[in-house]
Amino acid sequence: MPRFEPKNPDYRAVATDTFARQRAMQTLGISIARMEPGEVDLAMPYAPEFCQQNGFVHAGIITAGLDNACGIAAFTLMPEGSDILTVEFKTNLLAPARGERFVFRGVVVKPGRTLTVCDGRAYAIQDGVETLVATMSGTLMALQRRESPAMSGASSPSP
Repeated sequence: MPRFEPKNPDYRAVATDTFARQRAMQTLGISIARMEPGEVDLAMPYAPEFCQQNGFVHAGIITAGLDNACGIAAFTLMPEGSDILTVEFKTNLLAPARGERFVFRGVVVKPGRTLTVCDGRAYAIQDGVETLVATMSGTLMALQRRESPAMSGASSPSP
């Protein structure tokens, strides 16, 4: 695995702040467990509210964790003043998502000036044993940072 050099020396604080502003991750109880340039591990405890009809964590929850792991991994290599946006991903669901907790690992495969390609892997952990439950290949885009209306306290337009 190649070692990447971050373009922003403050990448860790900026990536952590970007992650913290994502209310969806807060709702899902997902947190940053590890972060290095071009790599991130996110962790999520099991919650029955996230399960589908057969008792497995829903594929949409797993996909959200993988997408975010890829996004934060890519973001660690972006220059100062950047923001990140997913432009495409493909997910393979490999096994039922059941466990005490889950880990979402995102790794940069190819960083670029505008587009960055990442791989993600989701693991279910039960009794200390990791089981690979899903993989993702994603492309993320760097864009100029701007304040989000949802984060600035502005209300949504009325219908």
